[in-house]
Amino acid sequence: MSTIQHTVAELAERFGLAFQGDGQRVIDGVGTLAGAGPSQLSFLSNSKYSAQLSGTRAGVVVLREENAGDCPTAALVAKDPYVAYARIAALFERLPAYPAGIHASAVVSPAARIAPTASIGPCCVVEEDAVIEDGAVLGPHCIVGAGCTVGAQSRLVARVTLVTRVTLGKRVLVHPGAVIGSDGFGLAFDRSASDHGSWIKLPQLGGVRIGDDCEIGANTTIDRGALEDTVLEEDVRLDNQIQIAHNVHVGAHTAMAGCAAVAGSAKIGRYCMIGGNAGVLGHLELADRVTITAKSLVTHSIREPGEYSAGVPLQENRLWRRNAARFKHLDEYVRRLSALEKDSNNE
Repeated sequence: MSTIQHTVAELAERFGLAFQGDGQRVIDGVGTLAGAGPSQLSFLSNSKYSAQLSGTRAGVVVLREENAGDCPTAALVAKDPYVAYARIAALFERLPAYPAGIHASAVVSPAARIAPTASIGPCCVVEEDAVIEDGAVLGPHCIVGAGCTVGAQSRLVARVTLVTRVTLGKRVLVHPGAVIGSDGFGLAFDRSASDHGSWIKLPQLGGVRIGDDCEIGANTTIDRGALEDTVLEEDVRLDNQIQIAHNVHVGAHTAMAGCAAVAGSAKIGRYCMIGGNAGVLGHLELADRVTITAKSLVTHSIREPGEYSAGVPLQENRLWRRNAARFKHLDEYVRRLSALEKDSNNE
């Protein structure tokens, strides 16, 4: 396999960056400031790592203009080094080749429509009325259920399941183990059914619509709607092990970190960021450009953009146990304080 190589000057011209130092230095990969070698590119975007710059062995470093004078090697100057690095690093990513056609071990319904340029991998199942568009890729052991559509240039990496009535837009990337379009958790409790009552399952009659350029992390689950569809607008990015319940609507360009959960019929705005293990209760709305920090629980709608947090910060264990024991006395303390303030005002 041939090595991917670019000179510093070529990278600068291609991505519209200024450079200093040896423009003919050949770069064939990327690495960290501390670990990169002379033929690799690194970056500095976080000031916490500034101390590593002077000792780096990287062939070129992507950084801000104010850091360029401290760089001991070639430098590419960018307003946002992290974004510039992301774009440059993509040049060195080696993706496997996906031959067009249907693998001999795949099971494809005669009623499915498969574009000639699509790639259906080993042991895949494509059910009736499913549509696989131009250049789409189904990796090993993927299942595309009845009536589902995989948009052009989308890729299901491996073991992805689209259950039913799921539509993926163009260039959607779905990582292994994700399940999209399974039943939402819809139940009604019938108290007349027996002495103690019992649950009745509500049919989940909607689907899932996922816009262009979205990414769905490994083992993430997205339930189909009870009546209308569950919707992710374009360029939504979901990390691993996220739960999106039925009839949730996620606005464009929103990102959620691992283990976040959004309950049924919640509406998340555009350009929101939801931290790891955070939760949003059902039927709530978040405005555009809201950030929810990790492990926070959203219990009411948020109407204004901004950063929001909830929860108890980490403490030394003995201090936490002492404070936790006092929580149940908070009402008593408030009443006593109010009484003291009232007495003080009457003096």
